[in-house]
Amino acid sequence: MNPLRVKLRGSSNMILKTMWHNIRRSPYQAFTAVFIILQTFFVVSIFSFAVWGSAMIINYFESLPQVDVFFRNEAKQTEIDALKKQLEESGKTASIRFVSKEEALKIYREQNKDDPLLLELVTADILPSSFHISSVSINDLSSIADNLKKSLIVERVVFPKQVVSKLIEWTEVLRKVGIALVTFLVVDAILIMVIIVGIKISHKKEDIEIMRLIGATNWYIRWPFIFEGVLYGIVGAILGWGLALGALWYATPFLSTFLHEIPVFPIPPTFLFLVLGIEVLLAIVLGGISSFMAVIRYLK
Repeated sequence: MNPLRVKLRGSSNMILKTMWHNIRRSPYQAFTAVFIILQTFFVVSIFSFAVWGSAMIINYFESLPQVDVFFRNEAKQTEIDALKKQLEESGKTASIRFVSKEEALKIYREQNKDDPLLLELVTADILPSSFHISSVSINDLSSIADNLKKSLIVERVVFPKQVVSKLIEWTEVLRKVGIALVTFLVVDAILIMVIIVGIKISHKKEDIEIMRLIGATNWYIRWPFIFEGVLYGIVGAILGWGLALGALWYATPFLSTFLHEIPVFPIPPTFLFLVLGIEVLLAIVLGGISSFMAVIRYLK
């Protein structure tokens, strides 16, 4: 076997043993570090699930015919077709469904089949033809409605302006608040990790001096602390994700009842594990950076 490979393997084993020894000697500090990172990634996971849910809600509303356009009785079919072509060429509409007077009468009769008096009073000539329009983006609804109101053949345009505006507003607020909170927690976790690793280094001053006297390099001394920070990050991220997943599982029946037919749940396992994978990578970076900052600061 290559002597260099044996030496490297031995060094790696010693570094890992030193890291584990450091954790066992100060379990409360290790618990504190993991708990801080757990809180951070619990919030990150909840924020990720909320962003997924808001995206699904917006997609649901975008798939519905959000704008109803009712035409004047004198509107000609050629004019209606020209308006449809103009809307399609704008690139803002996902689908446009035309409802003729006859089809509107069928819908009306189906809705009022239990009231014969209402059926006798209404004919196809009374009911207007209409468009049911779905937009590509929910943000385009206002501009589509405003343009349709300018058309001379349009009598009335109906769309849930307040609902759409509130939905967009709340989604933007959720993203901004979530990003701000996650940023604050990440910075807080890094600072606390630096302090904890710094305390550990201070407690091992004598051991470090002995290691230097027997020829240990600076990086040989630093690696156990860096690996320790990475381990805290990985464990904290997995526990935070698991706790958030448990909270989501508990809240799913209530949220499903509240959302009714909006298809937010169940969240695909692929998305959940994608979130976990990204969080573990971020945790490795966070733990590594925090520990590196500490060893550079305290092991000069």
